[in-house]
Amino acid sequence: MEAHQICDAIHKRQCVRFRYRGGIRTVEPYAYGVGDGGKPLLRAYQVSGYSQSREQGWKLFHVDEISGFTVLDDSFEAPRAGYMRNDPTMTKIYCEL
Repeated sequence: MEAHQICDAIHKRQCVRFRYRGGIRTVEPYAYGVGDGGKPLLRAYQVSGYSQSREQGWKLFHVDEISGFTVLDDSFEAPRAGYMRNDPTMTKIYCEL
């Protein structure tokens, strides 16, 4: 997976699927950047799949723990309730909705 794949999916509002911490997840990607310490992060709304906490909702994913990243044909329209541009968790944002 490369950064441009994540940014393309964000700009085209396409859902993505990947393996993360023990299971497959499907998410709507909203922002990609780095947090404290320079770790790459993805802010997304999980619509289905595995989760240790809750199946759906806002999540922050550590990109270096993602594998099997696939852009889906499914798209999404308006941002979900609770979406904030300029995510305060990220010290630098590469792309966002």
